[in-house]
Order: sequence, then C-alpha cells, then structure tokens
Amino acid sequence: MQVLKLTFKLRTIMIKKYIAIILVTLSITGCNYLSFDEGTGQTKEYSYAYFDELARNVTYIYAQMQSDFGVLGGALREAATDNAVYTWETSNVYDIYNNTWSPLNTIDNGWPYYYSAIRASNVFLENFSLNAYDRLKDTPSYKDDIAKAANYPYEVRFLRAYFYFELAKRYGDIPLLTSTYSIDEINKVKEAPFDTIVNFIVKECDSIAPYLPVTYRNFYQETGRITRGAAMALKSRVLLYAASPLHNPDNRKDKWERAAIAAGDFIKYADTGAYYSLVSTENLFANGNSMLTAKELILERRNDNSNDFEAKNLPIGFIGVNPGSGNTPTQNLIDAFEMKTGVPFDWNNPINAANPYMNRDPRLAKMIIYNGSTVSAYNGTTVAPITVETFIGGKNAAPMVGATLSGYYLKKYIDQTVSLNPASPVKKPHHYVLFRYAEIILNYAEALNEAYGPDYTDATFTVSSRDALNRIRSFAKMPPVYDGSSTEDLRPRIRNERRIELAFEDHRFWDIRRWKIGNVVTQINGIKITKTNGVYTYKVEEILPKRIWDDKMYLYPIPQSELYKNSNLTQNPRW
Repeated sequence: MQVLKLTFKLRTIMIKKYIAIILVTLSITGCNYLSFDEGTGQTKEYSYAYFDELARNVTYIYAQMQSDFGVLGGALREAATDNAVYTWETSNVYDIYNNTWSPLNTIDNGWPYYYSAIRASNVFLENFSLNAYDRLKDTPSYKDDIAKAANYPYEVRFLRAYFYFELAKRYGDIPLLTSTYSIDEINKVKEAPFDTIVNFIVKECDSIAPYLPVTYRNFYQETGRITRGAAMALKSRVLLYAASPLHNPDNRKDKWERAAIAAGDFIKYADTGAYYSLVSTENLFANGNSMLTAKELILERRNDNSNDFEAKNLPIGFIGVNPGSGNTPTQNLIDAFEMKTGVPFDWNNPINAANPYMNRDPRLAKMIIYNGSTVSAYNGTTVAPITVETFIGGKNAAPMVGATLSGYYLKKYIDQTVSLNPASPVKKPHHYVLFRYAEIILNYAEALNEAYGPDYTDATFTVSSRDALNRIRSFAKMPPVYDGSSTEDLRPRIRNERRIELAFEDHRFWDIRRWKIGNVVTQINGIKITKTNGVYTYKVEEILPKRIWDDKMYLYPIPQSELYKNSNLTQNPRW
C-alpha cells in the first residue's frame, strides 16, 4: 500500500486524534501477529523524524491498554466469576459457563493482541534516539517537546512489561521477546517460564521507576500516563500473582515476602510524599473531572465520551436502555457484604431475612442496585430519581424480557449524569481504572499475612497485615477486624475484603485463578422477591443452567493457530 506523506499542518494535530486512524489500519491488515509491523502507516524513518510523529507512535502503544467494559461479548470478565451473571445468552461468556471454549474457540484472546503491542514497543525502543531531534533545536516548542520525548522510552518499557503481565496471567509460560524478529525467527521461539517473565517485569519496573515522573499533572496537564507510582504498582501486582498458589505450589515464603516488600515500598512512598491516598469510590468512578484530582488513582485507561455502558447495564425499563440488564451482581456477592457491625450477613437471622439490605456495609449501596434502590436518571434537561423494582412483576423485573437474572443491577461504573433519552442524549468519559491505591494496601495485607501472619512487624514491615486490612475497612466506615490470630484465620477476611472493595474492577476473575478456588463459580445464586400486601418476601434461588468448572481453566488455552505456526510452543495442560 502506498504511504501518503502527511503535511506539516496534519503533523500539528493533537496526537490523540490519531488513535482511530491507527486502529482502522490494524483492522485491515492481515499477518502473523508475532511478526506484526507497527502499523502506523508511515515508514520508520518518517515515524521518528518529528516530535508529533514520535508521539503518535507512543500514543498507539498506549492505546493497546485494554479496559473491561464488556470484553466478553458485552460481558465483563467479572460475569465469569461468582460476582456476576450476564443476562443475554448471545454473549460468548456463555462459552465459559458451558465449558465450550477451546484452542479453536478462544475467549478473551490476548495472544495476538498483546504480542502486536509488544512488537510495536520493541520497534519503538530500537528506533528511538533523542539525537535525531538536534536539528529541531530552533523550533519554539523544542524545550517542551524534548522533555516529553526523553520520558517516552521509560513509558514504553512500562507498557511492554504491562503487556507481558497480561499475557502471563492468561497463559503462564510464554515467549519473552525483547527485540524484533523476522518471520522465520518468530515462528521458532520457545516459551520462557512464568517466573522468568515475572523477573523480567520486576527488573524493568525497578530500572525505569527512578526516571519516571511522580506526576504529569504539571507537565501534560493530564492523567493516564505512566508515572513512578504506576511502575511500582505493576511490580506489586506481578509479585503477588507470582507468590499465589497457582504459581507458587510449594508456598515458598520468600515469594510472599518479596510481594509484601514491593507493596510496602509503595505504601511508604505514598505516605511519605502524600502522592496517593484513599478516596471515596463514588468520586473515583464518577468518570468525570475528578479523575484529574483523585489521589487514589495510580493509572487508568482513558476513553472518549460515551453512554454505551449505561445503555447496556442499567435496569430494563429505563428510557433508552438497549439492551440493558447486562452484567448483574449475584446473591453470592451480596451475601459477602457484612453487616455494619462487622458480623457476616445471616439469612437465618429473621431481622436480616426480612430486610436484607438494611444496616449493611455502606459499599453495598454504592456498588449495587437492589429492590428499592433509588437511581438518578438524567434525560438531558432534568434529573428524576427512580426507585428500582426487582420484585416479581415490578417495573424492572421478570417477566419482562431481558430483566435481571439475579434480582440485582450494577451501579459501580454507572455514570448517573448521562442521558439515554434519544431526544437529548448526554455522554460522559468512562475512564477505566487499571491501578488504584486500595489494591496496593490489600496486596500488602495478603502477602504479609501469608509470609509472617496477621500481626507481624519489624524494621521492614512497620505496618502489620491486620492494620493494613483495617485501613481499608476504616475508610469504608466498617469496624476493624480483631479476631483471627493465624494466617489461616485472617486469610478469608482479607480475601473477602478484596472481593468487596475491588468488585467489578477486573480482579475477582484473576483472583479465583491465582488462589485456585475455581469451584466457587459452580453455585451461582440470585434472589426471588415477591410482594404481597406491601410486604416483601426474599428467597435465594440458584441461577440455571449450572456453570461448569474445569481446573484446566486456571490458564487459558494457547490459540491453535499459534501452535500451527510454531511447533516449539506447548499447549497448556488438558487443553
């Protein structure tokens, strides 16, 4: 295809406007993905000749960070866990439910996608040189341009490490490619062990962190770029996964200690510099201007204005909802929310059973739409609060076609200031949180508990696992955890706190795998609510058909197409 030179005027357009062009280019390009050319539509010489073209290359690589607003045919990965169920059977999440996915029928196939992104990263790192821009020293914007350009290699190295983690958590052992390859070479590469991938990522994070800025808010006037905190957060997450049962079958304590140190280093960094702190999730997930100031935010995938998520997930019966219902929380998740007093919810308690949503963990009302919840609906001119009815025969419930299967609807990530009214639509940005501070604190609590127990402290670990856990609970206005004197006692409390605090943020799917607790998905419950003479009756019922779990699902199958191309690759067990 002949490449057209861009005019100087086009080169001055803001780099974010190139993303759509790049993605269109990718969509019409067929090739072996591991040997994929960077796809920027320019020769290599031209791509690195000007600052705006250089920025375009980096923007393309940034654009490969994914957000899970429905990657499984509209379903969140959370809908493949015990936290949620997807209403519409047309979604390929049902292939996971029914165990009909395979190397030939892949789900969430990150192999070609992320190796394309890794190749683009390697191409950039091999071709970038600050010296190439000496000839532009007399341009008015040179000082700012060269300062930004100097950060690019460190940003790209982070992104490459991030893509490797996305691959490794799916497939386990994978090829480690730190340079570009010819087609003949790429089809002969072998997998590197999971721990080798982990060590590569950790080494990259340690290497680049000192060179990354603490914040870009005084430089780019934006978030969404890679900071020092992002590199430290990735290291924390990677080491936690490496220490977990799936990848640490011998339960080596040194792996847990290493994970605890990484998370602890972040906490000290955050506390000392006041760079990060816990904030209300209502602000964090509002998806508006608060994203520029929320101190809990470490890194997010920034997206354009939209109301698609609301159209696909708000309750059936709302104006403009299409198809609606979508990702609905399960009774399994609702039962995991404690009472305000800190005791577990108990259906055998007649007070709880009579009104199961009263006096619960305050996060329940922030994350979940349940019977009687009030949701603000903005029609473009006015805001009208709507009370949701999920009892049988209610305006948002069965027997309406497409009504929630579980008796609940999703509130987290829903922006109540958008409008779905076709006559006056309103769209808002929906930025997807990739790392936030609460996760790091929970990483620390888990790793330190597994390494040394609930209350251990020393010169390195100045905060105990229990105190870290209670830091999250205190901010959520929940009482502290005092019970449990052993690792085994505190483990379920930490895991449950993680489940609640990070629900619908793409953690539960991977936590189930790294903890090797896949059987939790085989009993998925909802609530059946009947209303008689103004009195509600609640009955927990299993949602059918029953899901299937097979332990081979702890890792994804490598696509069969890749095995055909490269006989040195080995399929994951039992796939």
